[in-house]
Amino acid sequence: MKQIFFALLVIMCSFSTAQAQAQNNADYNKSLADSLGSDERGMKMYQLILLKTGPAAIADKDSVKQIFAGHMQNIGKLVKDGYLVVAGPFGKNDKQYRGLFILNARNKEEAEKLLLTDPAIKTGLLVYDLLDWYGSAALPMYLLYSDKISKTKF
Repeated sequence: MKQIFFALLVIMCSFSTAQAQAQNNADYNKSLADSLGSDERGMKMYQLILLKTGPAAIADKDSVKQIFAGHMQNIGKLVKDGYLVVAGPFGKNDKQYRGLFILNARNKEEAEKLLLTDPAIKTGLLVYDLLDWYGSAALPMYLLYSDKISKTKF
């Protein structure tokens, strides 16, 4: 019985030591974590938007072209203002998904206000599904490098 107790004690101490080691990160930078809104896991809540083909049917191709030019300009503004963290189109698919946004918004209400600044959404060429998404608080850091690797600007 003493051997079983001792073995359990050793296992519990080993688990506690491993857990303590996992919690101590020598590279942790509190000021950076705080500036990014990070929790103790290095994560935070974002708003994930799946853009889909909307119900609007606009026959005039020039109008559609202008609306999507406005869509791209709005993307740039949202990035500049610190709200849009990730954006990009999907390849062809049978679900009518067109692209995604990850917004650095406080909640769904703020995200919806931001989405309604998009002319493609306002006109109904695009509609969206909006979900809470828990991801790395460091995600916006890649934006610091995106201009340095892109030969063309939108």
